[in-house]
Amino acid sequence: MIEHNEVMHRIKTILSSKIQKDKILDKDIALALEIDPQYYAVMKRRKKIPYEAIAYFSKEYKINMNWILFAQKPQYIDLK
Repeated sequence: MIEHNEVMHRIKTILSSKIQKDKILDKDIALALEIDPQYYAVMKRRKKIPYEAIAYFSKEYKINMNWILFAQKPQYIDLK
């Protein structure tokens, strides 16, 4: 089963390296996923994973979606 907290932790890892910010807040995650922060709070409480938003996030940052969801290597997409 895919754990909400693990997925969001991996997104926080990407954001902290991309936006050079030490502490990533839920608001930062919501904005990166292009989700309203209040809606993200509801999803977090219900442990719902925003798959479509993660797909777009993965495309934008060139991150392997399998890494975000399942921690499968490689982390980055090789676009040679």
